[in-house]
Amino acid sequence: MARILQLVVSFLVCGMVMVDATSQNFSAAAAGNGICRSVVEPLGYSCAEHTVTTKDGYILSMQRIASNSGGGSRKPVLLQHGLFMDGMTWLLLPPGQNLAFLLADNGYDVWIVHGRGTTSSRGHVSYAPDDRAYWDWSWDELAAQDLPATVDYIYDQTKQKLHFVGHSQGNLLALAAVSRGHLVNKLSSATLLCPVAYMHHMSSLLMRGSINLFFAEGFYWLKIKEFDPNGGPAQKFLEKMCKLPFVDCSNLMTALTGKNCCLKPSAMDSFLKYEPQPTSTKNLLHLSQMVRRGTITMYDYDNEGQNVKRYGQPSPPVYDMTRIPKDLPLFLTYGGTDGITSDKDVQILLGSLKDHMGDKLVTQFIDNYAHADYVMADNVREKVYDPLLGFLNQY
Repeated sequence: MARILQLVVSFLVCGMVMVDATSQNFSAAAAGNGICRSVVEPLGYSCAEHTVTTKDGYILSMQRIASNSGGGSRKPVLLQHGLFMDGMTWLLLPPGQNLAFLLADNGYDVWIVHGRGTTSSRGHVSYAPDDRAYWDWSWDELAAQDLPATVDYIYDQTKQKLHFVGHSQGNLLALAAVSRGHLVNKLSSATLLCPVAYMHHMSSLLMRGSINLFFAEGFYWLKIKEFDPNGGPAQKFLEKMCKLPFVDCSNLMTALTGKNCCLKPSAMDSFLKYEPQPTSTKNLLHLSQMVRRGTITMYDYDNEGQNVKRYGQPSPPVYDMTRIPKDLPLFLTYGGTDGITSDKDVQILLGSLKDHMGDKLVTQFIDNYAHADYVMADNVREKVYDPLLGFLNQY
């Protein structure tokens, strides 16, 4: 275990080595060819490429997927990925198992978005990815800029309210937005797969280790704005490490996400083909603040003057989870071995939702599931996606 932890820390350190604006990996190739053409259409699904520009200038890539068989409600569903991932999250498993295709097969109008800074969404109206200003954001901006722009675009295209489905940090964006009264009139429901919200009880060895060693703070104050674990030396390091006889790469996944029950080698191969994805160092610093303090607030500049300049008050505003509309249908599912979304933190979130309308809040607990199982497990359709479809069909 000590050797594994040493390797994990080395991997984190390698991640600070910067690379060119476009990572040289399969995900970059897929993005260059168009994910529709390179990934979706060869499997027999209808797919169209879309882009949306946020108010602060980031150009986000989206794919719109439908089954060629037609039929169904054609209600729109937005799939929002989490940290270190992109929209390929929803396509890692084969047809019949991944959520994007299952939704399309059941007649839904599926929209996949790729967050700012990921391989498919590195455009900006003014900045290039090697400009420091390009990376001056945390999940605050993802919640206030990316998600509203995406939801508004889908709403304008379809003239319908949409279902939101998020994984990990993707859920934090929705919770933050609706807690401040945004998007509510354009959402039919929100599905939260292992929701990241309160994070104080996180047990992930990799995340806890990096937070305790103040990695994000160190990178940020060294003016290393982009953290890309998939770039150059880090990529080569990980490939070599996974070939060592005493290293099982599933242990690295466990160190990050908790003990996943049901990941097949084919799913891991697919993950390593397209992921992980970059994020901003500022985003990692923001998440570290949340873990240490057990709060959900806007980014803290740790300087009263800067906070006053940005927020009009000396401390960052709180995202009040009790302000989530009580009649918004919610499907919340989490796992007993998850190293990122802990049971204790989910209970705190559920405590904030104690006044939610009883028939509008569905919770599911899977005792042997961890963070990656929700998008990569070989039995995730039966365990999670079939109940999820039943929930969506009500609305």
